[in-house]
Amino acid sequence: MHVSLEQAEKAIAAAVAESERLGTQMCIAVVDSGADLKAFTRMNGAWVGSIDIAIKKAKTACFFGMNTGQIGQLSQPGGPLYGIEHSNQGLITFPGGVPIVDQDGVLIGAVGVSGSSVENDHQVAKAAAESIGLSDLPSHPWRT
Repeated sequence: MHVSLEQAEKAIAAAVAESERLGTQMCIAVVDSGADLKAFTRMNGAWVGSIDIAIKKAKTACFFGMNTGQIGQLSQPGGPLYGIEHSNQGLITFPGGVPIVDQDGVLIGAVGVSGSSVENDHQVAKAAAESIGLSDLPSHPWRT
């Protein structure tokens, strides 16, 4: 099951609305369950450097079915996933990537957001994911 174009566009719209509410300019990426880009927008004034980061955050959240901030906690020195950011042609292990889960608990894609503080990035990504589904998979033994 993949996120549809209509769902991806709805998620982008929700992310833009939340970004505007926060007074930020973001790059927003939505990937399908295969981690392939489905939709993307760069708000006026958003950093060019955030384009790649948003896409990688979405892919990272999709690859592992968890928020990128959770992966970051697990990938610290001495952690069970230390060094993981070097896999898959580069992952992002700080907040702003959120999986999109349907009502049956199935991963259908992910959202990645970049352009502000990591707290704002996560908040905007979560708002986008929740506009079309859930923002977390059922319990996983790695989750903290």
